[in-house]
Amino acid sequence: LIKHGGGWPAIWYTLKMGRKVGFRKMWKALSSKNTCKTCALGMGGQSGGMRNEQNHWPEVCKKSIQAMAADMQGAIQPEFFKRFSIDQLRQFSPREMEHAGRITTPLLLTPGDTHYKPVSWDDVFGRIESKLKKTEPDRSFFYFSGRSSNEAGFLLQLFARIYGTNHINNCSFYCHQASGVGLTGSLGTGTATVELEDLDHCDLFFLIGANPSSNHPRLLTKLKNIRKRGGKVIVINPVVEKGLVEFRVPSDPMSMLFGSKIASDYIQVRPGGDLALFSGLAKTILDKGQINSNFIESATEGFEHFKKNIQKLSWADIELSSGISPQEIESIGQHYAKAKNVIFSWCMGITHHTHGTATVQSIVNLALLRGLVGKKHSGLLPIRGHSNVQGMGSMAVTPTLKKAVFDRMTDEGVSVPSTKGYDTLACVQAAQNSDMDFAFCLGGNLYGSNPDSSATADAFSKIDTVVYASTTLNTGHAWGTGKETIILPVLARDEEKQSTTQESMFSFVRLSDGGINRHQNLKSEVEVISEIASRVLGNDKLFNWEELEDHNSIRKIISRIIPGFEKMNSIGETKNEFHIPGRILHTPTFPTETGKANFVYHPIPNLEPLKENEFQLLSVRSEGQFNTVVYEDDDLYRGQDRRNVVLMNKKDMDRLGFIKDVRVIVKSKTGVMDNILARPFDIKRGAAVMYYPEVNSLISQDVDPLSQTPGFKSTLVTVQPFS
Repeated sequence: LIKHGGGWPAIWYTLKMGRKVGFRKMWKALSSKNTCKTCALGMGGQSGGMRNEQNHWPEVCKKSIQAMAADMQGAIQPEFFKRFSIDQLRQFSPREMEHAGRITTPLLLTPGDTHYKPVSWDDVFGRIESKLKKTEPDRSFFYFSGRSSNEAGFLLQLFARIYGTNHINNCSFYCHQASGVGLTGSLGTGTATVELEDLDHCDLFFLIGANPSSNHPRLLTKLKNIRKRGGKVIVINPVVEKGLVEFRVPSDPMSMLFGSKIASDYIQVRPGGDLALFSGLAKTILDKGQINSNFIESATEGFEHFKKNIQKLSWADIELSSGISPQEIESIGQHYAKAKNVIFSWCMGITHHTHGTATVQSIVNLALLRGLVGKKHSGLLPIRGHSNVQGMGSMAVTPTLKKAVFDRMTDEGVSVPSTKGYDTLACVQAAQNSDMDFAFCLGGNLYGSNPDSSATADAFSKIDTVVYASTTLNTGHAWGTGKETIILPVLARDEEKQSTTQESMFSFVRLSDGGINRHQNLKSEVEVISEIASRVLGNDKLFNWEELEDHNSIRKIISRIIPGFEKMNSIGETKNEFHIPGRILHTPTFPTETGKANFVYHPIPNLEPLKENEFQLLSVRSEGQFNTVVYEDDDLYRGQDRRNVVLMNKKDMDRLGFIKDVRVIVKSKTGVMDNILARPFDIKRGAAVMYYPEVNSLISQDVDPLSQTPGFKSTLVTVQPFS
């Protein structure tokens, strides 16, 4: 069994993939001046492949290798679609869909068809044009993944608004929307307040509800270095992840030989109990008078109301909700009180609860108590997933425009629709109510990422026309089919004919050269969008959509409309990458109306004790996958050789009389999964872990009312023997 993250297994996997696709081709692709295709930690661009914004080399990880190898697959042959019907494709696993190969021709599924059939580009463009011209704009929606470029994202949302709808949304509604809403309410900005360099100077790093050893492996180098210089890394997670206990960084010989300890303290909080934990920490800091009074008085608002409510909390309620004793909370509090530079980071273990936004703001509150926001080398870091998901938000890929963007867009002559735009889940629910006739998905797998798989498939089946712009097949192409379904084969980032831009979680904008030629008959996303817009809207004085096939022309409009992106005007010529101004907060002045940060109090959620045979289900990704894309069925670091498992605390299994690999039924109010293997794991008692996206059939469509993010980790289930 693997006892750590990284190390030789990561190296062997890299060699295996290099042998599969060709070492020279892999090296050329990784070395090209293109932004990494996976997580938003960011690397690549004009400094060269495998370099971060600090110019450190080599910056590469197994996730980068997996994504690159997938894009280097051969083409799916025409016989494939003759052989496999839609019903047969629905039996494919996510991994089998991904590994079928690259899509290199437009595909069409019409009413009554049993198989996809290859068609021409002119055919699909004609069908899309005809459908859009017949459709009431508010009966259409446009969904964007974080894979796409800023240029494509901006152009598609611009087309959609001029077409007449605000039903424009992106995958962040299913990941970090709670972070954006919470941070904006507290600080006036929805992104990280720190830059990458700040991690080199902090002496305490909180890693909350995140597993970067699997999902953002290059971050482990920074955490290793914090420990090496005597700092602390406090991990808060119901599940003990081996890679967060010890990690072996392949680019560091000493780390490879002897391993690097990551967590100095590992706190197994009750799922969803983080808000109570951070309220308890705030209570500890207040009770001991370890606050920064000068900062609070000069740079914040709402402190007295927050203080009064926190001090009213009972330790019994805090312990019940968090699952952590007052003594342990006090110990964490003292680590915090002694640290000079602190960074709080979190991921979907926070945002995937129906009180996710409230928990984000409870983290901000704790940082504000000691004046550790608006300070160099300290601050807040939502660990974003996809490489350009933050860029999609910046490009106005949202149902509601920020005032500054709305005003600038109006000044450009755009008449923005006045109707309310739907968030991602609301669009799917509208489809289920037969209120949607057209859907356009720019990358991603909306079916696979949506809660309640059965309801989602039903929703898609009621849409007249569903269009996907994709590089490879995914489960959405089998289950998320409309009455008519069109798949458009598009170029991967490093295959683009023109340069594109992406934004990292640190608000750093990179320029990718593209330029690698792998397959014929593919179009760029911008080509697809400009062609559709030209056909549907025509070319007029406001925008010549054919001219907007040129990325530099799009960037000029972006520079006029999106605040902070003025340098986009010339990035194609100068190649000068940049940090977006006003995002990194190194001084105690905040982009709110008053210039001050806000304390926002939230009551502890009413987490009742679990009933007999009731568990809180956590949906997780494996080490062998990225978002909904499954590259390998095994989960190396958790020691799992398959995905149809439920991981439970051994004491919970003993109490129920379960032995390892006993077959069970897992049931929620939404659905049932049977023939699942129960296995023991180091996890908080009362919690259970299953793999996403397969587990979505159990996840309800209950949402955080502030962010509209589904509670992917707030579902209660029962586990019973399978007979």
